[in-house]
Amino acid sequence: MAHAQISDPKPGQGAPPSGPAPAPSVTPTPAPVPAQDGTVIVTPVDESPIVPDAQFEAAMPKIEGDINAPLEALPSPTGGAPAPTPTTQGQATQQIQQQAEETFAAAPAEDAEFAKPLPPLAEFKVEPAVEDKTADKKSPTIRYSTKEEGLSALGLEDLFEDLSALENGGGRAANTAMVAARAREDEKLAVRLLSSRGYYDATAISTVEPDPARQGAVRATISVTPGPLYRLGDVKVDGDPTVPPGLLLRELNLNPGDPIEAERIQGAEANVALRLPQQGYPFFKVGQRDILLDGETQIGDYTLPIELGPRAVFGDVRTEVGSTNMTGRGAGSSDPAASADKSTVTTTDRRTRRQRRVREPAFGADHIRVLRRYKPGDIYDVRAVDDLRAAMIATSLFSTVSVEPVRTGQAGPDGTEVVDLLVRQNPGRPRTLAAEIGYSTGEGVRLTGSWTHRNLFPPEGALIVSGVVGTQEQGLTTTFRRSNWRQRDRTLQFSLAANHKDYDAYEAYTSTLSARVSRDSTPLWQKHWTYFYGVELVGTNEDRWNYNTNQRDRGTWLIAAAPLFLGYDSSDNLLNPTRGFRIKGNASPETSVRGAARPYGRFMLEGTYYQPVTPSIVVAGRARVGSIVGIARDDLPPSRRYYAGGGGSVRGFGYQELGPRSPDGKPVGGRSFNEFAIEARYRFGNYGIVPFIDAGQVYEGIYPTGKDMRFGAGIGGRLYTNFGPIRVDVATPIKRKPGESKIALYISIGQAF
Repeated sequence: MAHAQISDPKPGQGAPPSGPAPAPSVTPTPAPVPAQDGTVIVTPVDESPIVPDAQFEAAMPKIEGDINAPLEALPSPTGGAPAPTPTTQGQATQQIQQQAEETFAAAPAEDAEFAKPLPPLAEFKVEPAVEDKTADKKSPTIRYSTKEEGLSALGLEDLFEDLSALENGGGRAANTAMVAARAREDEKLAVRLLSSRGYYDATAISTVEPDPARQGAVRATISVTPGPLYRLGDVKVDGDPTVPPGLLLRELNLNPGDPIEAERIQGAEANVALRLPQQGYPFFKVGQRDILLDGETQIGDYTLPIELGPRAVFGDVRTEVGSTNMTGRGAGSSDPAASADKSTVTTTDRRTRRQRRVREPAFGADHIRVLRRYKPGDIYDVRAVDDLRAAMIATSLFSTVSVEPVRTGQAGPDGTEVVDLLVRQNPGRPRTLAAEIGYSTGEGVRLTGSWTHRNLFPPEGALIVSGVVGTQEQGLTTTFRRSNWRQRDRTLQFSLAANHKDYDAYEAYTSTLSARVSRDSTPLWQKHWTYFYGVELVGTNEDRWNYNTNQRDRGTWLIAAAPLFLGYDSSDNLLNPTRGFRIKGNASPETSVRGAARPYGRFMLEGTYYQPVTPSIVVAGRARVGSIVGIARDDLPPSRRYYAGGGGSVRGFGYQELGPRSPDGKPVGGRSFNEFAIEARYRFGNYGIVPFIDAGQVYEGIYPTGKDMRFGAGIGGRLYTNFGPIRVDVATPIKRKPGESKIALYISIGQAF
């Protein structure tokens, strides 16, 4: 192999001569050509110059004189003699500065305003521009009308009018161009509406032309052509097999041939999302649907991907306290100053203890298990999860609470997986102060108040101290209540009360010790069936009319009772029902002891019915009867007898005003009674008007005969609030007798029944 090398010139050869260097000549290197035997043959080339040297020198300009001599001076800008040539660098600099000063005029003096400091940024006041309303009033406007063609046949005219830019413009615009712009927006709207009904080839055209019916006005017309209706072809769900088989397609409920309507498609997918967690699939994920349209056949093939996740059964319950905003330093603070100051450390420790108390759960997993309505091993149903959360909310012990399924990885029966429920709770404030005030002409003013600690004795052990101060009643009651006692919705309660009541019928000083087990309704958790049973020990000192001595005297009774109650409620609201009915029954076997023990029984039955007549009018009716058997009326303590009259009984009469009277003109009560009421509740907004008629009477015997019924009529007003209606009723007795009230006024919270 041969290599071509390029060598450097030898020392001393090729050195340039002094003076102007001649133009270099370019000598191309011959191109090597390999021979057959491996040698390199160099072919000679022409080395003669392209331009001869003599010709090149003749073309160059001649330089006269010394090339190193200084340049000639420039003429003066003013036209005078040229400036002398500087001989030193300093003179040259001075000359250039002088020429610059002569060339440029002197700058004017700077304005003094620019030297002042800028004002602070906070002093700048930027106010929005005030709209000139007079200009709008004077600006010319045109009126227009809107017409649609083709949407009425498909039932889309109402929806189009609600969303139309033309309709929302109110029939006025600044000019015709604005009307045309709104019409173009409505074209797009019409096409979208038609597509939502399955007309994917729909077109819409708008025209704006003078309105022949109104001079100076225009008419905008939106004309639509729906085109063919697209229908479903193949309906497919991509997902794992379900138990039972075909669950996804059954709950989706889309069939070939159905119109491809947006509302129907979205509703079907929402139904799948609703039903899957009710049938054992809490971890499903619905993917993005795909509808492939064929423009020739107007058929769309529908595909919905779904990730089912495992089929689950209920496992155990876990609980944890949710996140809480923690402020201040903890006990482990590394602040040297805080560590050195004993008072600071003490304050920090107290704060830390308070924070720890806040983060303690209201109650643990054991009590949560009491609240659940499912059994471990049951197929997962999200309705049972929602029910558990609602039961925890009903305790009023939480500021926030959530319940969510958690995978355990533990295998369950029939290929399922055991799922625990994780309850995250943030305890709320356990104490409550409440007050209520009412007034009626028979009872006067009545103010009640209470203090409650709902979780003083966890779980759900409440202490309630309540009192009443009124014109005719005063009292104090202390109650211990254990909610959800050993069973969901069951309450254990102990009460100790002391009361003084001073009515026309009697005056009584009463002490009561009672215990009961109950299942009650609340506004948050209204129940169909309610009940209670319990015991009472009552000691009471009362005055009465003694028919044996024909005078009024006082006596003391000791009463032992076992009250029972059972109720059924199908109404739609606890405080303001508008439909349905309620039935309540009370029975109380009792024994009254005053010298001798006298057993007897007290019974009462009540029914109410609510029927809406129009969306704003509800007719409500009530009937109530009661009887006491096994004892003479005069052997009963006056406070255990039946009375009628008042805001919760027969309106138009005073409290306990109806029934037999003693020789001194005061009510004595009876052993039976009946009451009836009907009212029409008309509501408009948050207000209401209620005309009503009540009837009732009290009888000495044990049977309510219905004779000598008394009637009261009146009208009431209602103010509806989020905690129930505020009631103001005014009534008067019909065929009023001497001594009876002319007008009775009742103010309270809640409907009369």
